[in-house]
Amino acid sequence: MTKPVLLVTNQVPPDRAGALAELNQTEAIKLAIYDGKQHHGSAGLEDPGVPFIRRGQKAIYRLAASGRYRAVIATSAGRVALPAAYLGARRAGVPFIYWTGIWHQVATPAHLAAAPLVRWIESHADAVIAYGPHVADYVKSHGAKNVHIAPQPVDVQFWSQPGRAAAWRQQLGEPSLIIGVAGRSGVEKGVGVAIKAWQRCGLAAQGAILAISGDDDGHAEQPSVRFLGALSGGQMRDLYAAADIWLVPSLATRVFREPWGLVVNEAMLQGTAVIASDAVGAAAGGLISDGTTGLIVKAGDEAALAAAIQSLDRDPALREKLAAAGLQAASGYDYKAWSAGCSAALESVSAGRSSC
Repeated sequence: MTKPVLLVTNQVPPDRAGALAELNQTEAIKLAIYDGKQHHGSAGLEDPGVPFIRRGQKAIYRLAASGRYRAVIATSAGRVALPAAYLGARRAGVPFIYWTGIWHQVATPAHLAAAPLVRWIESHADAVIAYGPHVADYVKSHGAKNVHIAPQPVDVQFWSQPGRAAAWRQQLGEPSLIIGVAGRSGVEKGVGVAIKAWQRCGLAAQGAILAISGDDDGHAEQPSVRFLGALSGGQMRDLYAAADIWLVPSLATRVFREPWGLVVNEAMLQGTAVIASDAVGAAAGGLISDGTTGLIVKAGDEAALAAAIQSLDRDPALREKLAAAGLQAASGYDYKAWSAGCSAALESVSAGRSSC
């Protein structure tokens, strides 16, 4: 019987479970889940739906070194887990693969202190799995070789099902135009920038509204700005369908730069035109091509964001063109594409299921 691949991670958010299930079906994996800092907007699943065990970070070395796995894949999270997984794989004499979405240096004291070790692992891993070309370029600049792209996926079947746009439009008072944005606490999601751009673009006077899902982050209620609170997946799908334009105005901070931004995929799959900042991974990584599948503006530039909103309001044909192209592009970012990227990395080090 072929040994499984050990995949070391700190959590499995709901949007990743389907991708891991696809990879398990293709390659046979076992997750080693350890406690760590939350890096996603949603909490990790208690049961990820694939074989798993829970271990402390210090126990990862013994697990990776056990000889029970044909390869070890580890993410960039955790203080101890990454080097423990690397050393354990080396002890067992099996390939080590680094999986990362980082495309800038996080500037906290702890991350800066760990940077030399992480860069050493990047350059000595047998293969690297990257979220997109923006991440691939970053790790290659540190000497990484044999880099493979596993594009950030969503459940394409779910997010492309027709949303109930009419229900949201009625609830929001039948506005002339709906601009959507998703946010949570913290400045990095750029909700404050979106609100200021909204005020600058002057569309409220024409009966348009800005609809914000997630928490309000302390921003004051305004007649043309609606805070909708936390929404379920189905509610978000309906809101994407109702929106004419979706904003992803994320900011780069000392401790954060959007690795991808799955709301881009989700909105595109509902046929909604997307405007994103250049601090969004989906923009840097190529899903959003400026002027083709969406619009890209400089992060934090309220005037540029307002102008982009105005341009799509004035040109419905362009809006529809971007939305159609975005839908086609996002349809390819599915679980099979992600799993294929991971399989390519495993095959490249003779650890793929088909080569064992």
